[in-house]
Amino acid sequence: MDGTVLVADDDRTIRTVLTQALTRAGCKVHATSSLMTLMRWVEEGKGDLVISDVIMPDGNGLHALPSISKLRPGLPVIVISAQNTIMTAIQAAEAEAFDYLPKPFDLPDLMKRSARALEMKRFAPKVAPAPREAGDDLPLVGRTPAMQALYRLVAKVMNADLSVLISGESGTGKSLIAKAIHDFSDRRNQPFVVAGAADLAGVDGISALLSRAKGGSLLLDEVGDFDDDAQARLVRMLDVMAEPNARIMATSQTDLQAKMESGAFRKDLFYRLGGVVISVPPLRERVEDIPLLAQHFLAKGERETGTARHLAPAAMEVVRAHPWPGNVRQLENVLKRLQVTASEPEITKSELDMAMGGAQALPSPRGGGVIEGEKLSASVARHLKRYFDLHNGQLPPNGVYDRILREIEVPLIEIALDATAGNQAKCADLLGINRNTLRKKITELDISVTRRRKLM
Repeated sequence: MDGTVLVADDDRTIRTVLTQALTRAGCKVHATSSLMTLMRWVEEGKGDLVISDVIMPDGNGLHALPSISKLRPGLPVIVISAQNTIMTAIQAAEAEAFDYLPKPFDLPDLMKRSARALEMKRFAPKVAPAPREAGDDLPLVGRTPAMQALYRLVAKVMNADLSVLISGESGTGKSLIAKAIHDFSDRRNQPFVVAGAADLAGVDGISALLSRAKGGSLLLDEVGDFDDDAQARLVRMLDVMAEPNARIMATSQTDLQAKMESGAFRKDLFYRLGGVVISVPPLRERVEDIPLLAQHFLAKGERETGTARHLAPAAMEVVRAHPWPGNVRQLENVLKRLQVTASEPEITKSELDMAMGGAQALPSPRGGGVIEGEKLSASVARHLKRYFDLHNGQLPPNGVYDRILREIEVPLIEIALDATAGNQAKCADLLGINRNTLRKKITELDISVTRRRKLM
């Protein structure tokens, strides 16, 4: 490598490591812990590449990017940050950063990116939009490589004129990613419309949907569940869409490639929707992000309720070890309950076990769980007596009423859904509740719904 690199980071160790590595590679290096000093160097015409942290003692590296671009159009900037969120990647892309890397970064990777930046010719001057405040309420947090790759992809495609297919298990945050793409794109001031198969039905369904979406974004929710008729309507809608029109995005928790190959999903629709495919990893595949997410949700809860909570070390170990079948949504719901029901600022392992509804919450009585001819109320009473007895004369954590009802509610809805082959309308009728109430319960309780063949 050949050139002069300006390094700005308030961490002395990082400055030393980068200075040594870049010097060995043949570069000249100026390192500082001050954003003001960095800006002075840039203004003086020093440097062929900037490597800057975001949070500095005297300012924000991201906020300085428009000034750097104005002073030195075409000067590449690589942003490094310990703020491992999607918002950092989006802000870096918006401010025309050459690249973005999360901390802790891989040094050989950073060196390769630095070499590319030094080899490239000067950027054509661009007017960079002012960075917006980070979205603290957006639970797209993570430092694992899979999430960082996802963030970079989102930042690249948010203004591309391509359809986006977001795949992942229930509760991974697919809709949040779609909303982030819209909110930080050039379409942000236009409508963001979420549509299901029912919205395509009827003579005026398609025209009404396009009229609502206008030039904004149209998200087709769980398109893998659309039946043949809805798929056909969707293809016709895409055929008649004129320019300019809404950007199409879709989510799916099913493998559309496999469904297409088996004939259950139209090939022409699959290829129209999959301009860019974003795969969201399940929580069990990014265990290192779980503590970050837990802290994020508890901090959010503190802002909303004014009550500070934190997980005891033993509770945090349970959180890390849990498979989280409901993914991020399930983790958030558990911590929301604990924000309200925990008896002390430190959330204990036993409180966490109860909130998670695990086997520890309502253990089976000794000698078997079912007695022939026993009424349901008597069986429940035995379980509850056993649960109270396990606390050795002490009262269980507060909030028993809601926890017990939830323990009963989840299997009731799951079994009813299974009995009705996943048909939510039939299930709502069976339970005697409103269909919207059922949908809300399914979301809140992280219940997975699988549609099967229609009942005879």
